[in-house]
Amino acid sequence: MASPDGPVDDLFLPGGRLHLECLSNTAVQVLRESLRLARDTRWDSVRSPHVFMGLLAVPDAGIRNWGERLRADLPKLLGQFQELFHQDDGEKEPLLILNREFFSDNVMRLLRESYTRAIDHGRPCLTPMDLLISLLTASNSIVAECFERIGVTAAKLTELAVMAEQHAEE
Repeated sequence: MASPDGPVDDLFLPGGRLHLECLSNTAVQVLRESLRLARDTRWDSVRSPHVFMGLLAVPDAGIRNWGERLRADLPKLLGQFQELFHQDDGEKEPLLILNREFFSDNVMRLLRESYTRAIDHGRPCLTPMDLLISLLTASNSIVAECFERIGVTAAKLTELAVMAEQHAEE
């Protein structure tokens, strides 16, 4: 564990709960929305597409700027992802909370990479843009693959996200 003023060694406490102080308020909102969307699409765990849907559902200024640069209608894109990842045979009301056991391995890796990215950029908390950029640059990203199918590369998505992030910092 790090000092109270420094970064923590892991985003998850020993019992599995998230170190919420390592996430910006908007990133916490994104993850809570991701939980809701995982329930709505009948998944028993939060997967990376749910994190992406959470980003679209409660977009901060950076995510909205990314959407504008992409020329995407974020609510429409959210609806498309909800439809694409809905499971008809899943549980109607799966129990999900902000705990490690309810996140897929990819989401746990995504959260850790996002936190590392935030620290590397001099921020004490991960932000929605850290989540987006880490999600788009992850190897075998299903979200990036969905965009690749319509001709938008992960590199282009990431470039637009970095530009949006830089714009937000100005």
